[in-house]
Amino acid sequence: MSHQWRISPLIIFFTFFSAPLTSISTSSTSDLFHQWCHHHNKTYSTHEEYLYRLTIFQDNYDYILRHNADSNSSYTLSLNAFADLTHHEFKLARLRGLSASASSGDLIRLNQGSSVVQSSANLPKSLDWRAKGAVTKVKDQGSCGACWAFSATGAMEGINQIVTGSLISLSEQELVDCDRTFNSGCDGGLMDYAYEFVIKNKGIDTEEDYPYKGKASTCNKNKLKTHVVTIDGYNDVPENKEDQLLQAVATQPVSVGICGSERAFQLYSTGIFTGPCSTALDHAVLIVGYDSKDGVDYWIIKNSWGTSWGMDGYMYMARNIGDSNGLCGINMLASYPIKTSPNPPPSPTPKPVKCNLFSWCGEGETCCCATKILGICLKYMCCELNASVCCKDQRHCCPSDYPICDSQRNLCLKQTGNGTLAIQPKKNSSFGRSGGQSRLSQQYF
Repeated sequence: MSHQWRISPLIIFFTFFSAPLTSISTSSTSDLFHQWCHHHNKTYSTHEEYLYRLTIFQDNYDYILRHNADSNSSYTLSLNAFADLTHHEFKLARLRGLSASASSGDLIRLNQGSSVVQSSANLPKSLDWRAKGAVTKVKDQGSCGACWAFSATGAMEGINQIVTGSLISLSEQELVDCDRTFNSGCDGGLMDYAYEFVIKNKGIDTEEDYPYKGKASTCNKNKLKTHVVTIDGYNDVPENKEDQLLQAVATQPVSVGICGSERAFQLYSTGIFTGPCSTALDHAVLIVGYDSKDGVDYWIIKNSWGTSWGMDGYMYMARNIGDSNGLCGINMLASYPIKTSPNPPPSPTPKPVKCNLFSWCGEGETCCCATKILGICLKYMCCELNASVCCKDQRHCCPSDYPICDSQRNLCLKQTGNGTLAIQPKKNSSFGRSGGQSRLSQQYF
């Protein structure tokens, strides 16, 4: 279990703090902040920035103390990895991933009203899909507003394990980069549209093969063709029907939208979260089970903010609160994928592209000459774009739809009726390949 800075209303961490929390000195808070920075590997560019973050840390610290001193609260707060952020900064960084239409009433839910398979009377009193091996490790979306992608992959990972017996971590980056018909990458999206994308694409790649970068990039068309896990459809749980949501969760992990914009949500640590919070949906998570404690029913929520938040990345959220919307609107936007057919067989090993007798590039790449003497190429480099244009500087390449290399300004250009459009190459971090060739810089904004 990951270490967290949990605060008791009576004593503070570390034995060298013995004063009551209500009278902690500024110097002691500074020491605590120093220890917190060390634990979370936080550094700041200037001393002024450090002092500014210390002020915010102190304000969050005071807020946590006040909350945790309330013996009637069913949950506690802690100095987690977000304790140096104002609440406004936190919302900008972590709560811009669910499309606005989810809470504005503009969303057309394509499969709304689908029924689920069993009655509530026959459901187990508690269930945890983690214990059944249907939940991958907690992931971290970073400052990219891709919560919708993490919620969707989590639901697909779950149903795939339930049907096939294999737990496979799926690629959020593929959804961020390639699912652009309705979703908007790091600027938000919806789980239903992600399911639609995977169905139309006839599958999705693994996280291992198409790893998460924390930012949107050009869609990797070769990875897009790798169909490791498939789904056959999806269902929308009828809005504000908590009994049907419970039935769905008893069958598999379920994607939901929630409001995560309350300050207590930012600093949540343990226990059953009871709010307060609104129903203005701005975040997507995954329900992976349910249970009850001391007469209070709750959902088990998997978040995508890393393991330093909550209970190693999880939250207990109260259910059956007497509001049809559910706490934080959790009953308003629930959906889950359907899988009935097996996954396709593994793709054949990619065939290399031969550059000459001694050099080759990967499938879908382009051989570009890096060293030429008397018209003979002595060394090749590989451009990760199919049918790309090799630039004369012998270091860059441009995609076929931006075929003009401007090496002096480091741009790829194309002519249109309204003028010239340009994209700028960005240096790739991958160098050196077997077979005597290297990889060209060719990533683009």
